[in-house]
Amino acid sequence: MIHHWGGAESGTTVLSVRGVRIAASITGSGDPVLLLNGLSRPMQSWTPFLEAFPGRTVISYDSPGVGASQTPLIPFSMPMLADVAVRVLDEFGVGAADVVGFSFGGAVAQQLALGHPGRVNRLVLLASACGVGAVPGVPRIGLLCRQWKPAPKWLGLLWQIAAISSWTSIPGLGRIKAPTLVLCGDADKPVPPANSRVLASRISDARLITVRGGHDLQKPGPAAVVARLVGEFLDRPAPAAAS
Repeated sequence: MIHHWGGAESGTTVLSVRGVRIAASITGSGDPVLLLNGLSRPMQSWTPFLEAFPGRTVISYDSPGVGASQTPLIPFSMPMLADVAVRVLDEFGVGAADVVGFSFGGAVAQQLALGHPGRVNRLVLLASACGVGAVPGVPRIGLLCRQWKPAPKWLGLLWQIAAISSWTSIPGLGRIKAPTLVLCGDADKPVPPANSRVLASRISDARLITVRGGHDLQKPGPAAVVARLVGEFLDRPAPAAAS
């Protein structure tokens, strides 16, 4: 059951997943798209992207330990985080959606496509990587502490780092069947573009696009370019079924 809970922003719904309160939102109309947030980033981080994104039903939520969602006592694993995404879709009555994940959210999106392939129509991985086995980058804590409010919850951030530090999608990437767009910035330091090339080369139906810019594809400027490219990809006609 969906509950309204004090402390969440107006228009936000809060549901319980594994006893943890999760703040979620659904807006708009049209084909559904699920947005999965970057490390420590709340739903609001998608605002510049959505300002340039074509009209759709947009579903988003704060991951456990982020924004208006409760911080669990123990970390959620990546499969558990993918299960949270499924529960959010269930609560809003959405069977399958296009899924767009940024950075850490791209890792959750990969796990969602692997563990629950029937819930993913098309997959978009922005500035993402495969977890363990990825080409290492230069961490930039400042990217985690942008203007988003509420400020990052440090225990929640630690739990997210723990989850992705013990997870890899490499063995399963070839099993992802959803049409996939892999998109990265050519000057991305935290998640070097080589990681996107790995994802695109191992996912059977993947297209790779590199744009000018760094890691933060959600900030004004790059977000508008990314939104246009993602919109074009998601609006492509579905491939004809094999006879």
